[in-house]
Amino acid sequence: MTIMTAGVTKADEGIDGIRWNILGQTYIPKQHCESSLSWHATFPVGTFVPPHIHPTQDEFIYMFQGRLDLVLDGQETFAQPGDTIRLPRGIPHGIFNRSDADVKCLFWVSPARRLYDLFWALHNLGPEADPAEVVAISAKHEVDFLPPPDAE
Repeated sequence: MTIMTAGVTKADEGIDGIRWNILGQTYIPKQHCESSLSWHATFPVGTFVPPHIHPTQDEFIYMFQGRLDLVLDGQETFAQPGDTIRLPRGIPHGIFNRSDADVKCLFWVSPARRLYDLFWALHNLGPEADPAEVVAISAKHEVDFLPPPDAE
C-alpha cells in the first residue's frame, strides 16, 4: 500500500525526480498514493492516447495550455485552458493534440490502482513500439484499449 506523505512537489519536478516518456508524451508524477495518482503531462503536437477504458478508475484532466480534442463515450468534444475533463470509469475516451502547439495539463485518477506501474512499463518504449505490445501491457494494468474503428 502506498501512503501519501505531506509536502510540496515543486513545479518543475516530479516525485522522486521521476519523468516518464510515454510514447512521445512527457508525464511527471506529482502525487501517488493508494487513493489517487496525479501527473503533469505535456502532449507535443500530433500525439494522442487512443480510445480506451479505465474499468476501475475515474480520471480527470485540468487544462493549463493548448487544446485537446476528445472522443468521450463516442462523442467528439474539446477542452481548452481552465477546463476540467471528467472521464468516469468504464466510459471509453480518446485524447488527441491535433493543434499546432504543445498541450500542458494535469491528470489525476482515483483510485491509483496499477497506473503508476503501467507508466513504468511503458516508459521509453518510443514511437516505434509495437501497438499490440502496448495494448497487452496496458490490459495487464487495468487499461483496456479499444480496437480501431476499421477493425470491426
